[in-house]
Amino acid sequence: QVQLVESGGGLVQAGGSLRLSCAASGRTFRRDAMGWFRQAPGKEREFVATISWSGISTDYVDSVKDRFTISRDNAKNTVYLQMNSLKPEDTAVYYCNAVYSYRDHEPIGSWGQGTQVTVSS
Repeated sequence: QVQLVESGGGLVQAGGSLRLSCAASGRTFRRDAMGWFRQAPGKEREFVATISWSGISTDYVDSVKDRFTISRDNAKNTVYLQMNSLKPEDTAVYYCNAVYSYRDHEPIGSWGQGTQVTVSS
């Protein structure tokens, strides 16, 4: 089982950037596809981006394509989400989790505490 700690959130103006990090512990990290998800107030948690265990393949929700980039460093057991050109509608709590595959956005296991991203207009 993988334990997850998200960080890097904050308050930023529209058009700004943030880089989220997710530190994972657990022996299966290097073999797990990973994903970022977000939950805005009053809405269900949604898929944002996923990455294969090798880091070669990625997938994004349409609303963040060309603005967000997911990456991973298996040596550091960490997955990242670089967020550029942020919009107020990106405001949410962001979570990471293992997924069954980068194409299958279904999360595995427990959620961490998440990190709050707030984008002001």
